Amino acid sequence: MKRFVILFLVIFSLFSCKTEKQYTPRTINSVTITKIKQDSTSIRAILAINANTLTYAGSIGDITTTIDGGKTWSTQKLKYNDSIIPHFRSITQNNNAIFALSVANPALLYKKNQEELQLVYIEKNEKVFYDCMKFFADGKHGIAVGDPTEDCPSVILTSDGGNTWTKLPCSQLPTFEEGEAFFAASNTNIAIVNNTVWIGSGGAKARILKSTDFGSTWEIFDTPIVQGDGPQGIYSIDFYDENHGIAVGGNYSKPEDNNANKAITTDGGKTWTLVANNTNPNYKSCVQYVPNTNGKEIFAVGKTGVSFSNDGGHTWKDVSKDGYYAIQFVDSNTAWLSGHEKIGKLILN
Repeated sequence: MKRFVILFLVIFSLFSCKTEKQYTPRTINSVTITKIKQDSTSIRAILAINANTLTYAGSIGDITTTIDGGKTWSTQKLKYNDSIIPHFRSITQNNNAIFALSVANPALLYKKNQEELQLVYIEKNEKVFYDCMKFFADGKHGIAVGDPTEDCPSVILTSDGGNTWTKLPCSQLPTFEEGEAFFAASNTNIAIVNNTVWIGSGGAKARILKSTDFGSTWEIFDTPIVQGDGPQGIYSIDFYDENHGIAVGGNYSKPEDNNANKAITTDGGKTWTLVANNTNPNYKSCVQYVPNTNGKEIFAVGKTGVSFSNDGGHTWKDVSKDGYYAIQFVDSNTAWLSGHEKIGKLILN
């Protein structure tokens, strides 16, 4: 029996050494951002495929793609009823198509398959304003979220790959406080891992909505992120796995403030802890984990610049003063960024 216990302990020790691999921060010698001018459009919704391929949806009804790293671009411009120009702030894809969603009344959700465009959802309401849209890994289930038109958030779901979308009734959703809503800052206030989705709110409250069944049922959790005023709250969230996540934001109207604007979770979003409080980065509109860095390397961008952490968000360094709305990595050394009349390409060396 004693020999068995010793053998078990040895095997457990070896297994633990293999699975609990420590992260060693890598040396990054330079961070290079190449700016690519995009006239007349404001770009908050990007879909980064690889180092050469990017599609964005912009503010003038434009869905634009490059397949050669930004050297050349092809654009489709949309109009609804020959007069309404969609202002896109959300874009996503599944296995077969790209989807772009406009913000305001009427909300217009387009499906693009090759060059064919199809309007698959429309919502008319003076309060309608959609902020973010994502697909789950199975490609069948998707979700888009928007500000309240009643006393709950607007949530539309698809389970057939985006061909049809249905809005959830308030009876299936948490009640929002008066003045609580979402921010259409970077198409990143939704995060998805496997079947679980998280959404970050702002304004009167800064909270996390969570569903583990593709958006059918919901829980809601408080955060310590700054809240109580219209431009305060969570602007972007990302999860490295089902337990570890980060939320950033702040106060858009006071972008230099760095109080209570960054928080992390280790229990799947139930509880949140402020990090780097009262130190930079200040207001940020997008946060993303760098792939294959064990949840340690993180970039955050906003109109005050680009910041980097290599310890899971506890400490940060400013790497650029250039303002951007969104960032999306395609590998551990390459990311695309978007901003007002510009696309950026970030390279780590």
